[in-house]
Amino acid sequence: MANFADTGDHDGEHGAMPVTCFLIRHGADWMLWDAGLGDEIAASPAGREMVGLHFRVPVTLASQLAELNLKPDDIRYVGLSHLHADHSGNAALFPHAIFLVSPTELAWASGTPTPNGVQRDRVTAVLRSKIEPIAAERDVFGDGSVRMISTPGHTVGHHSLMVHLIRTGWVILTGDVAHFAVNYQRDLVPLGNANRADTIASIERVKGLAAHYDARVVVQHAADVFTAMPLFPAYLN
Repeated sequence: MANFADTGDHDGEHGAMPVTCFLIRHGADWMLWDAGLGDEIAASPAGREMVGLHFRVPVTLASQLAELNLKPDDIRYVGLSHLHADHSGNAALFPHAIFLVSPTELAWASGTPTPNGVQRDRVTAVLRSKIEPIAAERDVFGDGSVRMISTPGHTVGHHSLMVHLIRTGWVILTGDVAHFAVNYQRDLVPLGNANRADTIASIERVKGLAAHYDARVVVQHAADVFTAMPLFPAYLN
């Protein structure tokens, strides 16, 4: 875990972290936030090694959609916080969706050599799809209830998502602004981030937005992401 803080705070630590996707219903429309690890990893029960980490997919995204009586073609939007393989892994599952992604992020991920943590075929799948580029902010449905916000630092075109739910109120899905709760709380920056100052500025921006909107902050790789939220197929509303 040492690579997740350039200050040495995680030196000597070992642990596991979840890889998450979030499904958002807006009227008759569905939006998927982040596309997780590729479902093909499920074919390897022992998992696979990638970027120095060991990944497993015990339950596929496709099967979870089916449990909700949804098909990939039912998803109108796929919003990507960034293009690392654990957030874009199932991009090819949604060839008819509209992808919401930063053009800066696409240019970076398409570069040569392929950046660390990016799988070229996942970027290609996005490029073959319909893309609505998100340079900075985006009100996804035009009513202020789902907003992509610019939070660069982990990667050059990283975004987070603000969602307003009827009962819960505002929720902020942070992407990889911070990987763990302690990183978010103490502004800890991973070694491989694109820009240290931007990372800290984005963490502080999310904290400011959370305070202003009294929002629930979901650190997407934090260990308590499942215990702190309803377990699928239950949901926040």
